Amino acid sequence: MTIQWFPGHMAKARRQVQENLKLVDIIFELIDARLPISSRNPMIDEVIHQKPRLLILNKADMADESETRKWVQYFADKGQTAVAINSFEGKGLQSVTKAAKEILAEKWERMKSRGMKPRAIRAMIVGIPNVGKSTLINRLAKKNIAKTGNMPGVTKAQQWIKVGNEIELLDTPGILWPKFEDQEVGLKLAITGAIKDAVTNMEDIAVYGLKFLSIHYPNRLEERFGITSVSEDLVETFDHIGKLRRVFGQGGEIEYDKVAELIIRDVRDQHFGKLSFDLVDEQLEKETIQEK
Repeated sequence: MTIQWFPGHMAKARRQVQENLKLVDIIFELIDARLPISSRNPMIDEVIHQKPRLLILNKADMADESETRKWVQYFADKGQTAVAINSFEGKGLQSVTKAAKEILAEKWERMKSRGMKPRAIRAMIVGIPNVGKSTLINRLAKKNIAKTGNMPGVTKAQQWIKVGNEIELLDTPGILWPKFEDQEVGLKLAITGAIKDAVTNMEDIAVYGLKFLSIHYPNRLEERFGITSVSEDLVETFDHIGKLRRVFGQGGEIEYDKVAELIIRDVRDQHFGKLSFDLVDEQLEKETIQEK
């Protein structure tokens, strides 16, 4: 299956981010803790250049905790600051402010030495769909969203959102959407819900999920469906799951499309527990191969 999903407003979103860069001190790049590489749009690097950046691994409550710790260290080893949060429940939000202050400490000292008065950090959030941008903004602003007053950037198309006395977020209508060449990236985004189900083949995504679980989380697959591997005859595997979960049509036959939906829903609803689809060891191995 080939997933192609390139919404037409990507160029507009890119232009909006570029135009607003001069208004902010730092970029908050929001990524999915389950997919710290696959949920990053490589175009962001081209757009923001050397602007200070904080990587925010959202949905950490849904990701494999040991893997998330590895990812935070992985980025640190590359000189990038990353924090893991759960914006839905508001957990870890203090780490965002703390990390932003540390990243901008030198700039703030320079401003202070020039006699400039301290002010709030101005940040812009970027990220792909379904990674929790709006939820994070509302959590940080405690749902008391308000423009911060007379300053550049306050227009009908965007607004500054005050977060306590320490951060002002530039909320823009533009979101950078994913464009990917690697089809496995597309499958990972699809199974976690970043790509609309309507533009994907649900059975292919379900098969990807089953195979991934059989390799990386076989115990959880066995606990849920009583299998540890995926048969080469996929119908056999779908039949087993369909009978186990009683996914029958009116004639008593297995409804394969419903089985596929069930598998994907079980992944998204965490019935297999906390899962990470991007794995640090695999990423390091890939980088080693690319360097040769």
